[in-house]
Amino acid sequence: MAGTTIPGSRAPLVGVAGHGGTSSSHGSTPSDGTAVRDPSGLPDTAVDPAGAARDASTSTPVSTGAETSERPVRAVNAVVAIDAQGRLSGVYRKVHLYDAFGHRESDRLEPGPADAPPTVLRVGSLTFGVMTCYDLRFPEAARRLVDAGADVLVVPAAWAAGDLKADHWRTLARARAIENTAVVLAVGQAGKGVTGRSLLVGPDGQVGLELDERAGLRTADIDPEALAAVRRTNPSLANRRYAVVPAADQP
Repeated sequence: MAGTTIPGSRAPLVGVAGHGGTSSSHGSTPSDGTAVRDPSGLPDTAVDPAGAARDASTSTPVSTGAETSERPVRAVNAVVAIDAQGRLSGVYRKVHLYDAFGHRESDRLEPGPADAPPTVLRVGSLTFGVMTCYDLRFPEAARRLVDAGADVLVVPAAWAAGDLKADHWRTLARARAIENTAVVLAVGQAGKGVTGRSLLVGPDGQVGLELDERAGLRTADIDPEALAAVRRTNPSLANRRYAVVPAADQP
């Protein structure tokens, strides 16, 4: 296990991993390899699925999986955050289904509502915003989380392998970090048919930590003061003149 510090906490310790198995929300570290914990032991604030703030525990694993939708023939691709006491801290239902590069996710899954409240979780001194996989290609999704207070964008993904796909994964993660002056924690599942290559990108777009296509585990400290310094130097969020307005109906 190796460690590194990048702009954006010396408070929360962030684990970055790629896993070869299926996703699960059981256990202290989910099998998709994304976990966040605060070693200070201070109480945190999380946002539940209804959008109400409440106290959370010192650990918030984030896991992806399928959830039953209101339509009995379809499931929903959901990212679930569970605290150390096993309580539900938040749920994000994937808005952008992967109907690209020869895939048709919408043939078997129902999209989440585009106008649902953003899923943001307070852990220590940072706020984490949750999106997943194909959402990374849509800058509006990331910006909406940042507008809701996110300092760190958490992106668990089974990023399908293919021509230029690893390059897209890395480039898009850096782009989302730069344009939002936010840390991006992009966790890629490792294994057959997927890219792997988890990475942690600072708010200045520099990659502070990166795995290869194999399953692995690394840790990093994210410095909130360094994150704030980047945002002072590059106040693009304060200077912008457009807002994100979610579409009420899915295309």
